[in-house]
Amino acid sequence: MTSSPWPPHDLYMSQLCRPLRPHRKILLATAAALAMAVTAAGGVWLARGAGRLWNGDPYPVADPAVTSQRLDGLTQQVYDTLDVPQATLDPKWPGGGQETDGSGCYYTGLKDLTKQVSDSPPSVPGVVAVSSEWGLKGVTPSQAVSALRRARKELTRRGWKVTSYEISDHWTVLSVQPPGTDDVVQVEAFPYDRLGVVAYSECARYPSGTPMTEWGDPELPAQQAPAPLRG
Repeated sequence: MTSSPWPPHDLYMSQLCRPLRPHRKILLATAAALAMAVTAAGGVWLARGAGRLWNGDPYPVADPAVTSQRLDGLTQQVYDTLDVPQATLDPKWPGGGQETDGSGCYYTGLKDLTKQVSDSPPSVPGVVAVSSEWGLKGVTPSQAVSALRRARKELTRRGWKVTSYEISDHWTVLSVQPPGTDDVVQVEAFPYDRLGVVAYSECARYPSGTPMTEWGDPELPAQQAPAPLRG
């Protein structure tokens, strides 16, 4: 009579029903705790995502005066790379100087969807973009093309990103973005031997207590760039 390859029934049941070893209990408890933590984290992540979707991304906070000084400095750097010593500052340049504008700083959350789809979407109070602009005269079209090529080459070497570059019979323009910011500086040739330089910042909320002008706009310091042309 041959013996069965399987263990006796009583022995099999005793192995099956004996208590879990301590280390297996620890592993199971750890796994359960980890599952609960992942579930909780997922719930928090979903709640935050839903809240951001509903309320919209908050605008960063920035002092407009500090921003305008930064933009002014960026336009000075661009001027230095243009290398147009024959040019002079155009005191009558339209839009010249530094200013704040909140007309393009809109609501973004779903709770304000009706404002966003309006024919005239309102801007968010206390949020503005800053610009710094000036123009040169005495830059012929051919000189403007050469100046933009020089600026593009040198600024790229310094780590700036070229976001737009076109030289044609109808449009001569260079847009660049300095490293580490969302600011944009644009150089564009205009009729009558004019060359315009303007820098823009992204929309940002200005801090409470920001000094304001009599027209209700944040106060900005006087423009300095391009320094060599301002005496």
